[in-house]
Amino acid sequence: MSRHQKDPLRPLTPEERTELTRLSRSQIAPAAEVDRARALLAIADGASYTAAAHLVGRGHNETISAWVSRFNREGLAAVRPHHGGGPRIRYWAHEQQRILAEWARSPERETDGTATWSLSLLQKALRQAPDGLPRVSRFTIARTLHEAGLSWQKSRTWCETGVALRNRKHGVVHVSDPDAAAKKS
Repeated sequence: MSRHQKDPLRPLTPEERTELTRLSRSQIAPAAEVDRARALLAIADGASYTAAAHLVGRGHNETISAWVSRFNREGLAAVRPHHGGGPRIRYWAHEQQRILAEWARSPERETDGTATWSLSLLQKALRQAPDGLPRVSRFTIARTLHEAGLSWQKSRTWCETGVALRNRKHGVVHVSDPDAAAKKS
């Protein structure tokens, strides 16, 4: 016999049930979100916390209890995991714009020592600039560039995702993929 639950799952709205069902069957959603959706649906259908924990491969039902409490407070937003620990993000919109501005600037061969940006060289330039970021990490730079829709290319340059320059018989053509954002997420 299971113990009385402190915070039982509230009744799901039809929209929430539909979204949780869609998410629980998803092949492309993050596994953490799929597991949370499956557990919440199982509990909504009458399963115990222990049964829901075993369904999603969790050893303890305390995790499921925390998911249910958060779902009761936040609704569907609770399916997405929060920050998992570690130091908080240090650089916000202003600093991220500074990183993107430095990336957009073409490097000068004499002062920067390169014709194309690498993460290390971009980090060095940002740390040495008078208005730069003296403690920025390569990870922060890479994350900022990636979130801005840029990806690292074999040519050692960062390029906009979904956009390419193609050589054709009549010259260079600018090609863009309109579904690039959808494919990325």
